[in-house]
Amino acid sequence: MYRAQLKQLLTSRSFVWILFWINLMGTVYGYYWYKEQMAETAWPLLPFVPDSPTASLLFTLLLAVWLLRRTSPILEALALMTCFKYGVWCVAVLLLYGIDDGYISEPNIMLIVSHAGMAIEVLLYSFMYRFRTRHVWVGAAWLLINDFFDYVFHVHPYLEDDRFISQVAVFTVLLSLLTIFMAFGISQQAQSNSRFVR
Repeated sequence: MYRAQLKQLLTSRSFVWILFWINLMGTVYGYYWYKEQMAETAWPLLPFVPDSPTASLLFTLLLAVWLLRRTSPILEALALMTCFKYGVWCVAVLLLYGIDDGYISEPNIMLIVSHAGMAIEVLLYSFMYRFRTRHVWVGAAWLLINDFFDYVFHVHPYLEDDRFISQVAVFTVLLSLLTIFMAFGISQQAQSNSRFVR
């Protein structure tokens, strides 16, 4: 019963519009938040810098596609994988530093809540996805290539300091692998899913 009501809410055009604007505003703020790091980064590496805003941009575009009653399996796979990975990553890393510091600042609490929302929203829409295994491979390539540039060329998001950099690097790669396996699992049942919002 509650599952049916949740699906009805999630496929309501008015609710999808609300999510669209929330994600769009979050995306714009996210790119603004990265402005200093992007200004200090060589232009060939720029695509690998703003991980979270790019992820939320992909989901924003997916919501727009759904509102137009269209489907884009590759966009579904990329939005799911990037939003889940970078949403969980931000929550985990900020909590790691916050617990070690003994407190979590208000801006970081805001970031934790917003990034948890990124991960949760893409999972809630798993009943809508139509992507296939081949689309997951594209997402997998993006995640792992991004990890390579983040921790070899050091374009990962600025951390409070380097005290946990090696642990964060290992966690990031493991989280990418977890995300890839999750996406493969979702792709197995995605063929029979609903296509459009109402």
